[in-house]
Amino acid sequence: MAQTLDPELMEILVCPESHARLEQVGEWLYSTDPATRRRYPIREGIPIMLIDESEVVDEAEFKRIMQQVQEKRANG
Repeated sequence: MAQTLDPELMEILVCPESHARLEQVGEWLYSTDPATRRRYPIREGIPIMLIDESEVVDEAEFKRIMQQVQEKRANG
């Protein structure tokens, strides 16, 4: 199971490319920017915030992940 990052850290972390807020899903931090759709790995509890280490997810996965994030927030 993925370790949840500190909420205070999550408040200040943003996507280095778009400066959009990030959402943690498992061992990845997903940018909330639909134009870039980047995700950044978390390795051994450390977010790797390098564009060269990120991946661009396809539009369908981005929509699925953002829907999952919204449902999680709605259900508390």
